[in-house]
Amino acid sequence: MGPPSPFAVVAQGLRVAVRLTPKASRDAIQAAAADADGAGVLRVQVTAVPEDGKANAALIKLLSKAWKLPKSTIGIVQGATDRRKVLLISGDGADLLRRLDQWMANHND
Repeated sequence: MGPPSPFAVVAQGLRVAVRLTPKASRDAIQAAAADADGAGVLRVQVTAVPEDGKANAALIKLLSKAWKLPKSTIGIVQGATDRRKVLLISGDGADLLRRLDQWMANHND
């Protein structure tokens, strides 16, 4: 059995727990992992620096492109200035969960 899922269906859509690494050598969505507290997080790295919201903008751009979702549907609801973030993707949570679980299964490195 793999790590806990970073995804959670909520009334507004899908919550995604993320652990962001800014100033990385490349933009990449890595595998889901268990964080120190045992919760599931999606590890993501971006080349942008963590100032003036640049890393957050790069994170949203990367996820929207990879997951083929409009940037306007992805928002940071927790941890805007922290490495650990919670994103909310607006829409049908169950459908988004199915699509992203499938994406993760096809893109695990």
